[in-house]
Amino acid sequence: MNFAVGFKPLLGDAHSMDNLEKQLICPICLEMFSKPVVILPCQHNLCRKCANDVFQASNPLWQSRGSTTVSSGGRFRCPSCRHEVVLDRHGVYGLQRNLLVENIIDIYKQESSRPLHSKAEQHLMCEEHEEEKINIYCLSCEVPTCSLCKVFGAHKDCEVAPLPTIYKRQKRQDLTLLPRLEYSGTNTTYCSLDLLSSSDPPVLASQNTKIIDSELSDGIAMLVAGNDRVQAVITQMEEVCQTIEDNSRRQKQLLNQRFESLCAVLEERKGELLQALAREQEQKLQRVRGLIRQYGDHLEASSKLVESAIQSMEEPQMALYLQQAKELINKVGAMSKVELAGRPEPGYESMEQFTVSVEHVAEMLRTIDFQPGASGEEEDEEVALDGDEGSAGPEEERLDGP
Repeated sequence: MNFAVGFKPLLGDAHSMDNLEKQLICPICLEMFSKPVVILPCQHNLCRKCANDVFQASNPLWQSRGSTTVSSGGRFRCPSCRHEVVLDRHGVYGLQRNLLVENIIDIYKQESSRPLHSKAEQHLMCEEHEEEKINIYCLSCEVPTCSLCKVFGAHKDCEVAPLPTIYKRQKRQDLTLLPRLEYSGTNTTYCSLDLLSSSDPPVLASQNTKIIDSELSDGIAMLVAGNDRVQAVITQMEEVCQTIEDNSRRQKQLLNQRFESLCAVLEERKGELLQALAREQEQKLQRVRGLIRQYGDHLEASSKLVESAIQSMEEPQMALYLQQAKELINKVGAMSKVELAGRPEPGYESMEQFTVSVEHVAEMLRTIDFQPGASGEEEDEEVALDGDEGSAGPEEERLDGP
């Protein structure tokens, strides 16, 4: 493939110069050989820099030329014929230079009207190989790349072509979209494909250039306007996102406040019911403990009377015994006639009357949901009603309390 696009030699046949140019293209970088040029044992030529890149990629552990350690050499394959090249400890610097090819390159450049690459041309650099220029085009992936990516990189198994060739082909395809133009003053019709030919009349070439520039300017203006509209839409959507975040934050705060107020009502009511339960417990305990003390006093007095009667029965003097016995008989009769307070009725200890049914309340709480139609005023009214209900709590406690 012809890598040099638009090359016009001043001397010799253009076709011959193109053929010569093909022979001076390095198979690694796909550019004209750069000095020094080395010749491999298989008689193929490489730029020494390209040969060193391939050798370093095949032998990553090989020490460089400036290293103090002695290396045992290495090997790599020729990119043209895949012949294995065995190198000594000097690496690619041990390969012989091809001075003939270097002289041919010098003569070729002298005979050329301009360098192969324009000085004004700016080269893009490969992202993976920062020091390599993007000089080839991957036909498989349809992306520009560098020669090292083709040799041992991501495009090793892809089909590639020189970048200027693809550029020229794409320009031809783009120009086919332009209408056919007729050159004024002649009957010759020029197709858009002929715009690349050096034999086009200068007036027609100028007209075609103006048309292309005009269409390109219009296209750029449309893209810029479209970008402005897209940026405006993006700005609006960013504002919508910010508004959504602000509204969500506010509604979360309101939701937390509502549930906190609801929990406060539940806590307040729970405290009231616990107080009522505590009061009932205290009343029942006081009554039962009072009965326990009364029965205890009666039991103690009865025990003392029994002890006195037993001691009296052991009295040896008859007169004293008869005198004490009559008194003890009267006390025993009086003690037996004492009526104690009644015991607590069956079930007195039960507290089941303080059972609270919360199933219906829990079911009602589960039905709490958002009300999209509720306004801020309605929310304020609900808050006020909640406050009124909270103030009515103590009165209900007084009515419901035991």
